[in-house]
Amino acid sequence: MKETRIQLTVIVLALICIGIVMIYSASCVNALETYHDSLYYLKRQSLFLAIGLLSCFLVMSMDYRQIQPHAKTFLGFSIFLLVLVLVPHIGQESYGARRWFKFGVFHFQPSEFVKLAVIIYTADFLSRKQQLIRDFKQGFLPPMLVVGVTCLLTVKQPDLGTTIEIAVVVFGLMLIGGARLLHLAIMALGAVPIVIYLIVKEPYRMARIIAFLDPWQDSQGIGFQLTQSQIALGSGGVFGVGLGHSQQKLFYLPAAHTDFILSIIGEELGLVGALVIIVLFVSFIWVGIRLIRQTHESFGYFLSIGIILMLGLQAMVNVGVSIGAFPTKGLPLPFISYGGSALIFHLVAIGLILNVSKTQDQKF
Repeated sequence: MKETRIQLTVIVLALICIGIVMIYSASCVNALETYHDSLYYLKRQSLFLAIGLLSCFLVMSMDYRQIQPHAKTFLGFSIFLLVLVLVPHIGQESYGARRWFKFGVFHFQPSEFVKLAVIIYTADFLSRKQQLIRDFKQGFLPPMLVVGVTCLLTVKQPDLGTTIEIAVVVFGLMLIGGARLLHLAIMALGAVPIVIYLIVKEPYRMARIIAFLDPWQDSQGIGFQLTQSQIALGSGGVFGVGLGHSQQKLFYLPAAHTDFILSIIGEELGLVGALVIIVLFVSFIWVGIRLIRQTHESFGYFLSIGIILMLGLQAMVNVGVSIGAFPTKGLPLPFISYGGSALIFHLVAIGLILNVSKTQDQKF
């Protein structure tokens, strides 16, 4: 398993290195104009990376099984943070959303912690209640109640993208854990009208759906972000316009260094650069599956599945949004997009996977 761990580590480091370079390229003009420092976002991301790597090493240095008895504590604390961030004057509001705590120059997004806490809780539940998982009341309902509470709080921020991500990951874990398809189908069908209501209720969400269906119909209005993303990808051709030579990052493409960084990669490095990113993520998922198949301990098995599901799903959605295959969701590209909370907790998640694999080697 050591060779597989090395492969996973190399893939993650490659994604991080590409991310550092592209964050600077995509953000330098914006940072210079806004903060009079072209290195502003690069410096902050480098600091987040240092914290994330340190956290990753700390997680790797312990036995991941020591986390299991505290699964409910992590979940309870994460839910408490979700409640706290909604309190005025405590949670930081930006563009109508209240998702962050602000500590000086640092911004902490509790939903990133919640995703990992929910995975840990579900992995613990499945490992302890495996024989009851097909029972609706004792084996299926408790995780669904947890999903319901966390989704309710994240959608209040509002953050529908993270809400759907949490639900899909837990559903995936429950399916793999042996839950009845009938129970999952009933729950999924029950969620459909709720999602539709949440979309119809908010004009900006409806605008995203309309823009997704035909962004060029209103390319200067609701379709602006998607059309600019497609222009960036199309402008790059096969080999790109050259690193640092993007035109779309010059205040045309919103969120160029965060949610739409793949579009800048496609513009500057071309189809080849974008395909390299996709191949790296496909390789990450493949290597992750290999580690999972070699895991014989129940908690570590479900924990690793949840983490791979979370990161793989987030990468797929981000790529899909950038190319216009999905409506705009606001989910960053793991390890590449700018964002401190996401990078730190994604590296913690990688530390957990590597820890599971290392512990398996020592035990077996």
